Amino acid sequence: MIFDAGTLTLKDYLDTWLASVKGTVRQRSWERYEQLVRVHIKPALGNVKLKDLTRAHVKGLYADKLGLSSARTVQYIHTTIHKALKDAMIDGLIPKNVAAHIRLPKPRKKEINPLTPDQAKAFLEAACGDRNEALYILAVHYGLRQGELLGLKWQDLDTPDNGNATLQVRRTMSEARSGRIEEQPKSGKGRRIDLSESVTEALRIHRERQRAEIEGTVGYEDHELMFPSTAGTPTNSKNLYWRSYKPILERAGVPDISFHELRHTCATIRSMRGQHPKKVQELLGHASIVQTMDTYSHVIPGMGDDGDIMGDF
Repeated sequence: MIFDAGTLTLKDYLDTWLASVKGTVRQRSWERYEQLVRVHIKPALGNVKLKDLTRAHVKGLYADKLGLSSARTVQYIHTTIHKALKDAMIDGLIPKNVAAHIRLPKPRKKEINPLTPDQAKAFLEAACGDRNEALYILAVHYGLRQGELLGLKWQDLDTPDNGNATLQVRRTMSEARSGRIEEQPKSGKGRRIDLSESVTEALRIHRERQRAEIEGTVGYEDHELMFPSTAGTPTNSKNLYWRSYKPILERAGVPDISFHELRHTCATIRSMRGQHPKKVQELLGHASIVQTMDTYSHVIPGMGDDGDIMGDF
């Protein structure tokens, strides 16, 4: 598309930019860009001509939003503007990115609230017998994200006759405006997890139970998902929370934590028991060990070996 860079407004450019990046980023990321553009950027700066946009315009937007929104929201707005203007500069529409090098307020570090080892044991004991018991075992033992768990398929599990079973995390189930969709894992690449004997056995039992469920359900849609709904379709995260997860928390008598805190529970327990931060990073799929160390450094006593560090769960 050919633009008249002299008359092009920011809102018109952003509309075209959103269309151009759709399909090149994760759907949830694109939806966030679109919402930030529609709700925050276009109402404030949309009528400004792209060539006339200044650093002062952008800084003024951030200052206005800080009075109404969180520092994290301002960071998201900045990321969106910066990415859009970087593409405009590459396309020769503007000589420089006026959003570059703007100092932003640091968002408050999110407080993590993992379960203690005793609470984690109580949680898994309370999950015993639940149709998704194996899902919670994987969450506590290996820290998979909820979307990664709900995206697992039986083809991702390898149980050789000789050697340990392994699980490939190849996709995540995301809930977009259009419904539930399969996407690449958040890190952009998959990862392999070596499973302990106890977890492998839990998955074997889970598969037997699921096969019986399939045989007894009329109209079952088998998508080969490891943790589908009772109809075989992808599990809705809200249904999982209200019908299964929250009741288990209540039965266990543990704090009412979010599902994501099971991921922190896994990492915290492994760190407390001395597993090397690099191993924890690889297990969680963090892009950098800096992220792992920054989040869990307060519970890292040493750098232990591998082994079945979660063996008593």
